Amino acid sequence: MKEREIIKFYLDQGILLSPDLLEYIKDRPFPVKTNFTVLNKESLVITEHKIPINVDDFEKAIVLREKHKDGRLYGKFQEYILQHIRPEEKKPETNKPEETARATPEIIPEEKELTELNIHDYKEKLMRDHRIKILFDYKEKSHKRTVNDFVNYFNARFKELEKILRQRQELSSLTSIARINQKKERENVALIGLVYDKIVSKNNNILLTLEDQTGTVKVLVNHNKEDLFALAQEVQLDEIIGVTGTFDKLVFANNIILPDIPLTKELKKSPEPGYFVVIADPQIGNKLFLEKEFTKLIEWINGEQGNEQQKEIASKIKYIFIVGDLVDGVGIYPDQEYDLNIIDIKDQYAALAEHLKKIKSIPIIVCPGNHDVGRMSEPQPAFNDEYSRPIWMLPNVICVSNPSLINIFSSKDFEGFDVQLYHGGSFIYYSYALPDVRQRGGQKRADLIMRYQLQRRHLSPTHTATLYIPDSRKDPLVIDKVPDFLFSGHIHRASVNNYRNITCINASCWVAKSAEQERRGLEPQPGRAFIIDMQTREIKIMNFLKENG
Repeated sequence: MKEREIIKFYLDQGILLSPDLLEYIKDRPFPVKTNFTVLNKESLVITEHKIPINVDDFEKAIVLREKHKDGRLYGKFQEYILQHIRPEEKKPETNKPEETARATPEIIPEEKELTELNIHDYKEKLMRDHRIKILFDYKEKSHKRTVNDFVNYFNARFKELEKILRQRQELSSLTSIARINQKKERENVALIGLVYDKIVSKNNNILLTLEDQTGTVKVLVNHNKEDLFALAQEVQLDEIIGVTGTFDKLVFANNIILPDIPLTKELKKSPEPGYFVVIADPQIGNKLFLEKEFTKLIEWINGEQGNEQQKEIASKIKYIFIVGDLVDGVGIYPDQEYDLNIIDIKDQYAALAEHLKKIKSIPIIVCPGNHDVGRMSEPQPAFNDEYSRPIWMLPNVICVSNPSLINIFSSKDFEGFDVQLYHGGSFIYYSYALPDVRQRGGQKRADLIMRYQLQRRHLSPTHTATLYIPDSRKDPLVIDKVPDFLFSGHIHRASVNNYRNITCINASCWVAKSAEQERRGLEPQPGRAFIIDMQTREIKIMNFLKENG
């Protein structure tokens, strides 16, 4: 066949041919039944050797190379293909001394002796020495879920939050919904229920449908009761709330009771001096990563940057927290490859490890976020896979789940601080769903969203607020133990707020403002680190985007 005929034949099948493939297929036709829409030499090799590959990503790499002159991703595919057709011979056991040294970078002297077998024991000792206790870290293995798991999940949540609400004096005469529905006469009632439905009536009253394990009942909130009506406007589906009121075919609400934080919550302060640092969303791998500023942060922590007062603070840092999105990830959103300067996710974690390994003696506590490797559904397990290995093999990095609860700095005379970490997957939903938050700035008001979470004692009460795994035994997103600190990230804002003696921090980011954020009117506040004085509970924000950081 002539070249023109060959090209026409494949075009008729909806397949484009790369010019370099024409000579190869004159005598050995390429199969027409193929998932490829663009054929080149590598496509032929992949098909002949039956190499498993993501065709869409492979063809995106071709476009990046030929149209955008960026061949990095395509080069990764070429390496992958070569590994399948010419597997590397097993390397000899012995290495040259300099190769061995390069393979085990010296972060802490003991790291030369660390392996996957003893790293766990080493970190157990690290936590004991630095007074770190992990109070909650989700470790449930993934398995098939059924509809019944969702039923059990919501039942488990109901029991956990019901237990908290039962401690409220206003609900002392609690009655099940089934018994309330049996009442024949007008009577005062108190109940606990899950918000099954919420509508606004034609008279501008709010009508809630509450459900417990015995039945459902309608609850009317009259718009003339201004404070109660304002609270009802903020109530979202699937919350667990208490209601007191009068029953007469439906409940006319007099009060709505939230699980909330006790008014008696103590503002704990350490008897010993010490600081810890909180940051979030480094997102290394993104072209907009603020490497210069992040490097200045590391240098300040090591006492190499800042004025005398700042260096004095740095010398007393006991812990560092990184609240998710350690890297930018791969395939998180469409066409993300155009925004990356590190296209391999393992290389992204390796690049972050190069920065973190410069911090030699301070424990670094990290949790995953939606950009990190692994599942996006919450709770997200701690880093422990091959891709994130450069991070979890660092001897002073402690990996926990999202969410998680950690106790730090306890002593014989001090019970320590309880720190709740939650990356913030539900924040964007509530920035629109909560009327008060929406009217007062939306995503700019992480402080209001975190207050809402504490009042509901849940990080994401509404079914559609975030992706989640329905654990049939316990809801991991319930805030059952009241923390001293609540740290989050995700929406790239820098905010500090105190709610009933709980310090809430949304911990900035380390990527510059993108064109997409500008188009949507979002205003990230990158390059900030939060420094908490554990003795006074005072908080300083260091802005590393400023010339003198």
